[in-house]
Amino acid sequence: MSPAAAGELLQVSDLRIHFPTEDGLVRAVDGLSFRLDRGATLGIVGESGSGKSVTSLGIMGLHEGTRAQISGEIRLDGENLVAAPRGRVRQLRGSKMAMIFQDPLSSLHPYYTVGHQIIEAYRIHNDVRKSTARSHAIEMLDRVGIPQAATRVDDYPHQFSGGMRQRAMIAMALSCDPELLIADEPTTALDVTVQAQILDLIADLQAEFGSAVIIITHDLGVVAELADDILVMYAGKAVEYGSADDVFGDPGHPYTWGLLESMPQLDTERRDRLHPIAGTPPSLIQLPSGCAFSPRCGYAALNGGRSEREVPLLRETGPGHLTACHLPLARRRAIAVELSSAAADGAAEGTVAEDGDLARPAPE
Repeated sequence: MSPAAAGELLQVSDLRIHFPTEDGLVRAVDGLSFRLDRGATLGIVGESGSGKSVTSLGIMGLHEGTRAQISGEIRLDGENLVAAPRGRVRQLRGSKMAMIFQDPLSSLHPYYTVGHQIIEAYRIHNDVRKSTARSHAIEMLDRVGIPQAATRVDDYPHQFSGGMRQRAMIAMALSCDPELLIADEPTTALDVTVQAQILDLIADLQAEFGSAVIIITHDLGVVAELADDILVMYAGKAVEYGSADDVFGDPGHPYTWGLLESMPQLDTERRDRLHPIAGTPPSLIQLPSGCAFSPRCGYAALNGGRSEREVPLLRETGPGHLTACHLPLARRRAIAVELSSAAADGAAEGTVAEDGDLARPAPE
């Protein structure tokens, strides 16, 4: 069965994106694999420097012209973008795949009106008159909730607020009805109220256009309700991958535990302090031997030195749920029981109000 028939739109296999520098080779993405079905949403989460944005730029073919060394496969609807000619990738970029960038003010050209930039993007992929493209640009601005779109189409980016600029970027990205939409930290520079509006807008437009969506963020809370699947990245690799229910309800990697514990929950009463992950992410030029997370992991000592010697592979811990950890599965399950028991005790004492609020795992 072909990928299209099976519902698979994007398949990334053993993707490696390295950058040679004077100080050494930066392994920004190192052996990453995942898939995305049509109409589904994938959340890619991790700290800064984990390789999230580099991955998205690789999918879009935006590393061309740099010193990036790219290997592996990125198959969009069965077509390998890594091996495809640059001209072919440019044809697909904007028409079949599009991207919402992190900072719309720097992504939109300051010398041209917002409408001019949407019109230009639309006419590159559609043989239409400028008047037709202008009408389409106004329609798209209206769809993303910009008031008086027929007038604001002639405004410049600096005349838009941050939230409106992000909406304009979404309008531009969706102007050619792409099958794949990548949103790279789409709410980073926005206040909480506007963040919620932008995320709701992306979800609504996804339902309307039927696009598959990749949301890249460092905040698990952003993708908690939007994503069907979650990919957790650390030091250029996937450390956990599975459905949102599995990753949030039964996380299997110490790094994922740390991300969850450092995220406040506004719907629960919590009297304990949040527990941030100790230490800092490693240098991608001089990665630790073995597991890259081991210097920050409270469980590394339980593996008989394997964490310092061997790189863990992604292994299935449940149907469709993969984790890359040397900690034995039986031990992880025992920890899950301990966490559940601690949460129950805390709830009885009034320190933890909900079962989903994880207690901090502590090594023996």
